[in-house]
Amino acid sequence: MLQLISLVIIGFLVGIFVISLGGGGGAIYLGVLSGLFRLAPAAAAATSIVTALPALVIGAWSYYRKGLIDFKLGNRMLLAAIPSIIVGFLVSPLIPKRIYKIVIGLILVILGLQIIYQLYHNAPQQKRRLSPKTASILYGIIGGLMVGIAGLSGGGPITAGLLILGVSMKQASATSSYTLVGMSIVGALLHLTGGNVDWQAAGGLIVGSLLGAFLAPSVIIWLTSKPSRAFMVKLFMGIFIAIMGCMSMK
Repeated sequence: MLQLISLVIIGFLVGIFVISLGGGGGAIYLGVLSGLFRLAPAAAAATSIVTALPALVIGAWSYYRKGLIDFKLGNRMLLAAIPSIIVGFLVSPLIPKRIYKIVIGLILVILGLQIIYQLYHNAPQQKRRLSPKTASILYGIIGGLMVGIAGLSGGGPITAGLLILGVSMKQASATSSYTLVGMSIVGALLHLTGGNVDWQAAGGLIVGSLLGAFLAPSVIIWLTSKPSRAFMVKLFMGIFIAIMGCMSMK
């Protein structure tokens, strides 16, 4: 019973925190499942992505009702991500875990630092080397590979990409949640074929994360209602993504 209560609390905190920032919490769920429950990698990946999906659906629906989702950007990223998820899943057995961790970690560190750089330098749109269309497709591909290979949500590169493209924090969170719903559905279907879901662990996390996800849109709207707070949220997001990148390389 104590373990179940702990899972609900963890799920709630992850749901309200991660959905507010436009992620799915896949990396955190994966850490809890592999560290606390000692699940095998395939089972942890399958359980992680199934756990994240219900909260993403609730979060995306709440954002949709508030009119915050940029469907044009979200659909472009989603269409780029889906083939990448399938390719990532098929090649995952061939990739050494150490190399995968280093590559993904470096990508997240670079994206996080780029968010911070743009906050302080306010880089003009016209000086970007990649067009918004090309860049959004690239971020979708990176996110899709993370889902396909490791069962992560892929929220890091998706949210970071949206912020780098100049989308506001609350719209980035909303659009990322919408995009991750489609990515997680595809990822869950694939990973369920290769790993067994631990429904006892998933159940507690899902209940808590649903409660958190329901509150998340209101939290991010409040956090970004003032320019000073919006700046701090973006700065935190950049630092958070960079730290996640460093941790994933260990």
